[in-house]
Amino acid sequence: MVHSSSPLPPPSPALLRFLRQDLELSENALELGLRQARQESAPLPVVLWRYGLLSLEQLEQVLQWQDGNS
Repeated sequence: MVHSSSPLPPPSPALLRFLRQDLELSENALELGLRQARQESAPLPVVLWRYGLLSLEQLEQVLQWQDGNS
């Protein structure tokens, strides 16, 4: 389990759009990920990967996308 000492900001609408449209993540998967990320104060992409909702390749795509959009 990943825990942060301070609360993380919610994921950006752009990240959620990327996960839905580019990676075709389902709404159910996103809801689970968002709930767990809030509960654990952990980054959403890491939570999605840890629960098997993103492959390692998809996680890398998300991290590359975030680097290009920060």
